[in-house]
This record gives sequence, structure tokens and C-alpha cells, in this order.
Amino acid sequence: MAGERVLDGLKMYGKRYKKADKAGRSRLLDEFCKQTGYHRKYAIALLRKPADTPAPGTTPRRRGPTYSAATVRVLAQIWKAAGYPWSERLKAMLPQWLPWAREHIRGLTPEVETQLRKMSPRQMDRRLQDKKRRLKGRIYGRTKPGTLLKHHIPIKTDHWDVAAPGFCEIDLVSHSGPQASGEFIYSFNLTDIHSGWGETRAIMGKGETGVVDALEDIRRALPFALKAIDSDNGSEFINYHLYRYCKKHGLHFTRSRPYKKDDNAHIEQKNWTHVRKLLGWERYDTPAQLHAINALYTGPWRAMMNLYQPCVKLKEKVRVGPKITRRYDQAQTPLDRLVAFHEKLPLPKAVRILLEERERTDPFRLSQTIDKALGVLTRSPVQNKKHKDTVRNQKFTSPRGGEYNPTRPQPPLHG
Repeated sequence: MAGERVLDGLKMYGKRYKKADKAGRSRLLDEFCKQTGYHRKYAIALLRKPADTPAPGTTPRRRGPTYSAATVRVLAQIWKAAGYPWSERLKAMLPQWLPWAREHIRGLTPEVETQLRKMSPRQMDRRLQDKKRRLKGRIYGRTKPGTLLKHHIPIKTDHWDVAAPGFCEIDLVSHSGPQASGEFIYSFNLTDIHSGWGETRAIMGKGETGVVDALEDIRRALPFALKAIDSDNGSEFINYHLYRYCKKHGLHFTRSRPYKKDDNAHIEQKNWTHVRKLLGWERYDTPAQLHAINALYTGPWRAMMNLYQPCVKLKEKVRVGPKITRRYDQAQTPLDRLVAFHEKLPLPKAVRILLEERERTDPFRLSQTIDKALGVLTRSPVQNKKHKDTVRNQKFTSPRGGEYNPTRPQPPLHG
């Protein structure tokens, strides 16, 4: 049997095979294998196929690549300049970045720009898959639980359900490097639940006064009124200084359950995106480094993360058996979320100033400014000469072009 005769015979034998009993199927298989020369197991697989299965060799070919190599190259350059965001955020930021990309990226033709705007987030993941070689590092905290005032500061166990900005989570991130001896810099991190707005300040040590001063500086810089803060149980937060400060300014102060990081999920995520992703796990402990980090936090890094980096918010989680499906809202920058909140209200002056700043600021030059500042920071002298590994000379490259160590740093051997 050959050609069309094989296909016709296969259909005929398939119909008879499905209707026959066990002994009849065995005889049909003997006859079919004798005429075609097929192996018995292969013949069984052919005869069991549904009648509407396409014949061998008739399956249409897959289409070729829709997006050109130039499109993928431009996408990768924007992805790198933006700090390697998730595809949903990358898709949302393209309309703001593409007008400036014409000045910085060669080969950005109208055809390439059209393809970029049409590309879906899932397709971006596929096209950038071979470039995503990042290892995650475990963050080890350097704070200890506080013991005072716990009966005065209520525990917050329910999920945030807010419809206005001003309700924030706070945390400290240590920059001790391999060893926590001596005094070193901490990053005081704050994020707004409603808008995703983030503010960070560097402080030397984790003294109570330094934490309150950093919070006051952030409160004055926020483009909205601070209404409430939620922290963990570290002694840098659970103390009379911060408690009196909140009472004085009318801030609602709550804390999470001990050893339950999920209670502070929003700020734990920002600890990575706003701090570790920028500075890595190196030790910073000099006044010059403190000044340089704060210049980043209050300048280009603040503008990049709040004006140009979209974020998503979890809408719901659906469990079907053991599988959990998470659904998110449309990715928006924190500034756009603030504008949307004031849609039916007059825009505050602070928000109008930020919108004007975004209109005249080139995000690519902003990214270059951040990288240049990081280069200066990592070349500054370190107090402990035994630990000379910087964010830029460790083994694995970090998302901002520096380096980070995916394993817990080990102390040097003394001998």
C-alpha cells in the first residue's frame, strides 16, 4: 500500500478496528501489518486515532517569527535601561519610553516601533528568555525584635483594603556585607499601599532617632499626606521615639505578627526592587557612601521608580485544587495611580510638578545617571579592607549592571 491507498486503507481499517471485539482486532492488526509492513504497536496507535485526525504529512507548518531581530534587539535595550522589569510592567512603560528611545537606540524605525507596541507581555518573555540569567539571593536581616510598647501598638493581621494613598508599610534593609560587626548603613524603606509610591533613605546604624528623622524627611517629600504606617517588630520601630512621633502627627501605627513576613508583603517586595536590586549585598559604612546613597535615593532613583516604572496590584487569588491563579490589574506607574485617584478632584501641586518633571526628563539619561552614580559608589574606599568585593566585581551580574551574590556571604578565614 502506498500514497492515497494507505490513507484510504487506514480510514477503512480504523472504522472496523473500533467496532471489532478483541479477537477481531487481533486479526485486523495481522492483516494491516502484513499489507503495510508497519510494526504492530505503531499500527495500533494509528488505528486508535480519532477519525478527524489530520493525515500524516498534512499538518500545516508553523508560521515564521512575527517579530524581527531588530525589534527584539531594541526591546532588549529598553528592558536593560529600565532595570530589567517584568514583562507586564515592560509592556506598560513602552509608550513613555519609546519617544525617548528614538534618540538613544539605533535602528528604531517606525516599523520596529509598530511591532513593539503590538508585542504581548508573554511574547516579550519568550523573546527575552535567553537573556534572563539571574540568580536570587537570600536576604538575611540584621534587626532584633523590640520589647517595649508592644501592648500600645496594635497588631495588624487583616489585608490592606484602602482606596486612598497615605497608608504605608516601612522596613529597614541592612548593608552590613559579610559581617555585621561595627556600625554600617541601613536603608529605611517606605511604600504606599494604594499607589505603590516608594521612598527610601539611608541612615547610619538603626538608632531610634535616625529612623524618626528619616521618616520625617520622607513625610515631607511625599506627594500625599501620610496617614498610617505598619512595621515589623524590630526595636528600631517599637520604641517611644517613633510612638510619640506618630501620636504628634496623627499617624495610625500598627505592627505585624512576629516572624510573619507575609504580613508585610508589600514592603518585603520593595526591599528587593528598590534596595537590593540597586545596591546588592555589599557593605557600606562610610559617611561618603551614606551621602552618595541618599543622593541616589532622593534624586534619579526616586524619579525612575515612581515616574517611569509601572507596578501591578493583586486583584484576586483563585484556588482550583492545588493550583492558585493570581490576577493583577493593569500595570501603572505610581504617579499615574495618584493622577487616577484625583481624577474627579483638583490635582495637588506636588502631583502637577511631578507630571511636568516626567514630561521633560529623558528616562534613558536617567538610567545612565544611576549607573554612573553606582560606579562612583562602588569605587569608594571601604573601611574593612579584608572585604573588597563590591557590587560590580562579584560573580553574578545584578539587574542594574552591577553584581550580587546569590548565596549568603561567608566570613573570611582567619589564620
